[in-house]
Amino acid sequence: MSTWKSGLLMKILEKKLKGVFEIQLEPHKDKRGFFMRVYDEVIFKKYRIHRNWVQENHSRSEKKGIIRGLHFQFPPYTETKLVRCIRGAVFDVFVDLRKGSPTFGQWDCIELSEENKKIIFIPRGFAHGFCTLTDDSEVLYKVDNCYAPEYEGGILWNDQDLGIDWPVEKPILSEKDKKNMTFQEFVKRYSYIEV
Repeated sequence: MSTWKSGLLMKILEKKLKGVFEIQLEPHKDKRGFFMRVYDEVIFKKYRIHRNWVQENHSRSEKKGIIRGLHFQFPPYTETKLVRCIRGAVFDVFVDLRKGSPTFGQWDCIELSEENKKIIFIPRGFAHGFCTLTDDSEVLYKVDNCYAPEYEGGILWNDQDLGIDWPVEKPILSEKDKKNMTFQEFVKRYSYIEV
């Protein structure tokens, strides 16, 4: 696990799935509140995780127990995500779908919250989703490719082969996410995602 720290900036840790990085921010606090850097091109280039971010999205979920995901995009619109929670808390999940990856079909997770101020960097070739742990949760995420609805895919949140240990048994889901494919359907139809 690699790490780098500089003053009051950030700490970067590689997660168990290669290419995924947890970014711990280090706010400078005083009686007025806090100041923190949430992106630093120099540090990101050092870790080879700098990207040309082309969109930033803001998701708000009103209730605890909402699951959004597991979403991904097919080539040529695969996307890297830089995700953080600015209000409330979410259980953030990412599944490796990359061609040739030794951790293909494995998942990992992290809690992102307003309180812990963590960010997760998820490279291309992953399915991604999150479950809200509080009412009124808000998530911001940058992506390095344009959204293309005709290239969007999804894996079922409770797929038995993946066995994700979600913190909710009966989540609130969109109609679209209820119809996502199983992991085995994905493998049978597409095999993997080329990145």
